[in-house]
Amino acid sequence: MAIENQFEYVKVKNLDEVFGLFSRFKNPVILAGGTDVVEFLKTGTLQPDVVIDIKGLDFLKDIRLGNNILWIGAGVTFSELIASEIIKEHFPVIAEMSKTVASVGIRNRATMVGNICSAVPCTDSGPVLSVYKANVITASQMGERKIPIEQWFVASRKTALFKNEIVKGISIQLPEKKQAGCFVKLKRYNGEDLAQVNLAILAFEDYSFRISFGAVAPTPVRAMRIERLINRMKIVPELMEKAKQLVEDDIIPITDIRATKEYRLHMAKVMLERGLTAAIERLNGGGPAYGKSVI
Repeated sequence: MAIENQFEYVKVKNLDEVFGLFSRFKNPVILAGGTDVVEFLKTGTLQPDVVIDIKGLDFLKDIRLGNNILWIGAGVTFSELIASEIIKEHFPVIAEMSKTVASVGIRNRATMVGNICSAVPCTDSGPVLSVYKANVITASQMGERKIPIEQWFVASRKTALFKNEIVKGISIQLPEKKQAGCFVKLKRYNGEDLAQVNLAILAFEDYSFRISFGAVAPTPVRAMRIERLINRMKIVPELMEKAKQLVEDDIIPITDIRATKEYRLHMAKVMLERGLTAAIERLNGGGPAYGKSVI
């Protein structure tokens, strides 16, 4: 499919150039990995008057941990997250999620920031960033903003990003307590496919939990009812069954080309049980290796 909309293309050298283009053009679009943007240009979902290529901004490609704060720059790809020793050691659920994104070729170009900027309901990054309580750091000529991830997703394909504002990166506080987790993704087949349901879980040494679903509502859903039920509790079979029933109160799946709402609801319950079990086993030093599917 050809791109029919006419636009200017500029590869910038610094943020000042970005802000200058924001002031000159009415409908700018940022290009980082391009895996979503190019598709949206082809379908006409995006019709910019300028495409601003930020791939040359090396300072946006940092992954660093300092003062117990993780920084993931806007230009960091999923492949770079998978390879990062910092991510593997301190934030393994991010690495586990990254391995499920599309194909190797896509992961070599696609960025986590681009994934949350597209804000499609089936975003894989959204639930993981939700359980890690991430912040999105944006910049404009007016300065920087720090947006909690729970305020970032406004609606399907809509975020809290202002016009003439760019995302610089994502910051995450390193959890103080020992923790382990699990990312579970249901697809129609093994290979490059979008999520029918996805789920991120963090389990802490005091047996508190954070749980977030994706692809079952317009935006990622923190399962607060389930968290309140099971926090500080031993997960016995009776409690697990109660938690699974609460899934029906926390998510609002739809029927589309990838799955029926009934199938999504059923599988969300199965994924919750298996994900919780794996997260607790990992917390206790066992369980499946990160990256091994539990469904």
